[in-house]
Amino acid sequence: MGRPPNLYSFQSIDDELAPNLRKYVLEQQNEALKRHGVFRVAVSGGSLPKTLAKALLAPSSGEGDTVEFPKWEVFYADERCVPLDHEDSNHKLVKEELLDKIPSDMGQPKVYPIEEQNLENEQEVADQYEKLLVSIFAARDSVKLPLFDLILLGCGPDGHTCSLFPDHPLLREQDAWVYSISDSPKPPSKRITLSLPVVLHGAKIGFVATGGGKQEVLKKIFETEEGSKLPCGLINAGAGDKVSWFCDSPAVENVSFPRRGSVM
Repeated sequence: MGRPPNLYSFQSIDDELAPNLRKYVLEQQNEALKRHGVFRVAVSGGSLPKTLAKALLAPSSGEGDTVEFPKWEVFYADERCVPLDHEDSNHKLVKEELLDKIPSDMGQPKVYPIEEQNLENEQEVADQYEKLLVSIFAARDSVKLPLFDLILLGCGPDGHTCSLFPDHPLLREQDAWVYSISDSPKPPSKRITLSLPVVLHGAKIGFVATGGGKQEVLKKIFETEEGSKLPCGLINAGAGDKVSWFCDSPAVENVSFPRRGSVM
């Protein structure tokens, strides 16, 4: 058994969680820039982009605390097979909550949304996105899996993350980098998602889960055998201390698991 995931708990999202999330993201950014001069991040939708914007658009406090957006490459951990300006699009959400709010003097990250052709064919959308990842992550060398510097995820009330849902056959798939799903239990039904092996391979994986509505599923994930088989639980088990959870107090109230108060 490897080391367990890190669970951070904060009283306030704005005053504590967001600044600690910023510190965590910028640590990964600075490490990645030292390694290969670019910071490759995969993000999901939900409430994550809003919290991320609070973290990243705050003023810099000095050296090591600068968001270098022009050196970022942003990918989507999952996406719905809808036009990019559709209400259900994760790209639209990230664009409105974060990208459009970045001040011009900070520069912009390079963003890789899905292609809008063939949206009715979710397998085609997944194949195209996988080809994009291959062109970027395996341009010079053949690699088994793409290595994201950071993958930022949310946790659904059923324990799903990306578009990987409990008990779904996709959880057992090992071959492709990107899969399509046509029967998502949560609408819209047609989506694409990074595979579980790709998520587990990430250099670091950060979850943001806030609000009392998450308490029941987090208790299950961190305390029970059943919860360890949910998609979020599988990531905890498979990636161990590469995983960090950023939660507010209502989300982890009554969760019996060692908590940290701040990012070191």
